[in-house]
Amino acid sequence: MALDGIFLRHIKNEIEKEALGARVSQIYQPNREELVFGLRTFSGNKKLLLSARANSPRVNFCSSTPENPAQPPMFCMLLRKRIGGGKLVGLRQNGCDRVLMLDFECVNELGDTVMITVVCEIMGMYSNIIIVDSNGVIIDSLKRVDLTMSSKRLVLPNIKYELPESQNKLNLLECTALDVCTTVKNLDTEMPLNKALLRTIEGVSPIVCREIEYKVMEGATNRIEGVLFDRLAVEIEKLKCVCSDCSGKPVVVYREDGKPMDFCFMNVEQYGDFARVEDRESFSDLLDGFYEARDSRDRMRVKSQSLTKLLNNTLERFARKIVKQQSELERCADREHLRICGDLLQANIYRIERGAEYVDVENFYDENNAILRIKLNPAISPSANAQKYYKDYRKAKNAEIMLKEQLEKGREELDYIDSVLDTVDRAENEKDLSQIREELTEQGYLKVQKGKKPRQTTLPPLEFESSDGFKILVGRNNRQNDKLTLKTASKNDMWLHTKDIHGSHVIVVSDGKEISDTAIFEAAQLAAYHSKARNSSQVPVDYTLVRYVSKPNGSKPGMVIYVNNKTLYVKPSQTIEKQKIQ
Repeated sequence: MALDGIFLRHIKNEIEKEALGARVSQIYQPNREELVFGLRTFSGNKKLLLSARANSPRVNFCSSTPENPAQPPMFCMLLRKRIGGGKLVGLRQNGCDRVLMLDFECVNELGDTVMITVVCEIMGMYSNIIIVDSNGVIIDSLKRVDLTMSSKRLVLPNIKYELPESQNKLNLLECTALDVCTTVKNLDTEMPLNKALLRTIEGVSPIVCREIEYKVMEGATNRIEGVLFDRLAVEIEKLKCVCSDCSGKPVVVYREDGKPMDFCFMNVEQYGDFARVEDRESFSDLLDGFYEARDSRDRMRVKSQSLTKLLNNTLERFARKIVKQQSELERCADREHLRICGDLLQANIYRIERGAEYVDVENFYDENNAILRIKLNPAISPSANAQKYYKDYRKAKNAEIMLKEQLEKGREELDYIDSVLDTVDRAENEKDLSQIREELTEQGYLKVQKGKKPRQTTLPPLEFESSDGFKILVGRNNRQNDKLTLKTASKNDMWLHTKDIHGSHVIVVSDGKEISDTAIFEAAQLAAYHSKARNSSQVPVDYTLVRYVSKPNGSKPGMVIYVNNKTLYVKPSQTIEKQKIQ
């Protein structure tokens, strides 16, 4: 699942065709590992994404721009100053290496025309985006590399840019198929052919090597020892043509469960019936679709990191507090023994000598009148000892009442924080997180900054439409759940929620009609999908009319009670998710 050098060559060819000569109109930095260049071309505006993410480094045109921070980072400001308004005049790639250089013709502060190069190094966890001037000196980079990180290659401002160390592999643009076959022959004969090709050819990923092996060996032993080198030469020659002419086609390989597992610039046959292969319109379209869902989750995970940490710390604090209170409550269960000791001391006070450390008395509460030894405080009188036992009894009795109340409140708080964590996990953008922060501020978990009035963020609920035309509304967070159920919905609308599982309130709008079973079933699938159980196979979902849903006084946001409900067991589905209106 790696973007290799030949695939990058196809991306380069695609950018040259569509954006060479384009002007840079906008530059964004949605997060610390991604850049988006807005390009004004002759055929319209394009968005070029440059990503240095460890698990999805790439360069490609993107259809949608990731959400941008309110304040642009310093690196973004530097790029706007140096490259803003510049013209893309060239793209360079060193052989089939995974390094793409974009040359921009720009104007500096003095009005002189200068050349600025943006170097995109697509190298997994070592991926980077580096800005280099016309003299080859680094202006700055997305990730700086100093001596504490590497002793071989530094990436710091004001030093000469050097290409990553060569792996001494054969470049298909310069070598012949015979050169490749000869090199492979000289390797260990026990080595699998795909491993030998990966070690020999520059710019190919494992899936390409496995595909060549599959076509050459035809199911036979995959060791070099049994290779038919005439067939190998033919396949290498085909790969060489694809590389030099950029004549490959973008394909995505899907697993049996429908999830994308790999991509390539050539048709993939090695998986047979165990995978599905689909073509894409362009290489950029392929990368955009392949990585978008995963990258959006990663972006939100980074943005919600501080909230998640706060909520997890709060959860741990409440959990420790509950454990401590339960331990105290267990000690209170022995309070009757304190009262019995007080009664026995009071009844036998004439027998107790002042200064005694204990006294043995008959326990008239026991059917056998067993002897009970009662510990005394020798510093106080026998009467005072009896009163002390009574006082400890009353204290334990009152503590039990208070502890039960505190435990109930603590469990409610724990349940509420857990529900907020679920909404954070399902947040789709910064506005969703802003609403959650406002909710936590109202509940006292977050402090309002001095001199700043919290800005109210208003977002509508998620809106869908069932296959038979009923409108379905889904709450984004606890506050919106309350508003949706208690204010927006009418009494005859249908209310749905996962049974005993945190999730969104879902409303099927009746609009004066009788709600169909199909609409209820699809709404139940949505309720399951927008819940903590979205990855489960069978999820119980309760549903009832809104008229039977109420909110207890003083309860936390999102907490309701309901009656006259029925339960559906459904599998969370994204089918209707794709029909999202907002």
